[in-house]
Amino acid sequence: MSWKEKATYAAKVLPSYTWQRLSRTIPDSPVHLIFALADHFEPAIDPHDGMARVSREEQVRRLEWWCREYPKRIDRFRDHDGQPFVHSYFYPAEQYDAGLIEMLADHCHAGWGEIEIHLHHGIPEPDTAENTRRVLTEFRDALALRHQCLALEEGSEIPKYVFVHGNFALANSAGGKFCGVDSEMAVLASTGCYADMTLPTSPLHPAQTAKINSLYECTLPLDRVAPQREGKDLRVSHQTSPDVSRTPRTFPLIVQGPLGMDFGRGGKPGIENASITQSNPLSVRRLALWKKAAVRVQGRPDWLFIKLHAHSMDPTQGEAVAGEPMRKFLEELVQGAGDRKETLHFTSAREMVNIILAACDGREGNPGLYRDYHFRRFRDVSRTTSAPAQPAASVRG
Repeated sequence: MSWKEKATYAAKVLPSYTWQRLSRTIPDSPVHLIFALADHFEPAIDPHDGMARVSREEQVRRLEWWCREYPKRIDRFRDHDGQPFVHSYFYPAEQYDAGLIEMLADHCHAGWGEIEIHLHHGIPEPDTAENTRRVLTEFRDALALRHQCLALEEGSEIPKYVFVHGNFALANSAGGKFCGVDSEMAVLASTGCYADMTLPTSPLHPAQTAKINSLYECTLPLDRVAPQREGKDLRVSHQTSPDVSRTPRTFPLIVQGPLGMDFGRGGKPGIENASITQSNPLSVRRLALWKKAAVRVQGRPDWLFIKLHAHSMDPTQGEAVAGEPMRKFLEELVQGAGDRKETLHFTSAREMVNIILAACDGREGNPGLYRDYHFRRFRDVSRTTSAPAQPAASVRG
């Protein structure tokens, strides 16, 4: 990127970053670390051509390997609640394949994660709100009714989901590129999205917001371009003072991952955005940076939320996500937690949001008790449904 683009990015995020470093502190007392991995899960990804897709045979091979090998490699690393380090598999709606999703759903139903919704659109031409709504709705219904994925909340029969924008340009936030739908956040809300986990962006991406390291409700109208640019931080509700209650009411919530500066990468300053890559694998050193970001519900400083992201189906990144770097990180993370006064909780995206909502409601104790606090897994809810949706073969970006 040009120096102008770098300067624009720095001017956007540095004021918030500087203020947070001065005003946020990590408690000296023990903390609960709630991890979720937003996996931009694209079996068709071609690391050499972002617009190309590999053959279905190769996609099947990748997925079979993952479902077979990941549990064997990761199973022995468990959190405080006895849970493994699961992934939230954000699968591209425009690439729906019933057979592939069924394989992944079986993997998830065996306890290795949950499927959520990912979408690439607006390339080469801007998308429309109508098409976006159609694609999301068809994919949502296929995931829920055919594959028994996603979530439900009490009193509603509409499947609920967490979202990640495939091009990071959530709600047309990249100057009209890679999306095209100004009202995308309103479309998400109307189709059952209760949380967005797109942010932070990749380094120097134009869609990055000035608001960082936060959990919040959008305060701009959801039908506007990039309403996530401004928001009201989530806070513990005070039941004795209803006038200051901060129980969230505007969905989707914005759940950001850590973003900050890293001065420990070979002596050169870099951007820490909680991504898992071959060039920057996970480490306990990076864990310290995530803790300093202190992403939390205000009023609950001892519950820290760490949302990571990765592209595990990218063959150039596979070792970082499921190989020796990941094994070493998890081993050091679990074995050293006591010395660092940390209690670990490995969660899905849905479980993380549930724990966030429990914090807003003033719940205390072990956050792992609130994994199903509000949004429950679709397959766990006993209800009468209509006939399963037809395969969404017509879904396109």
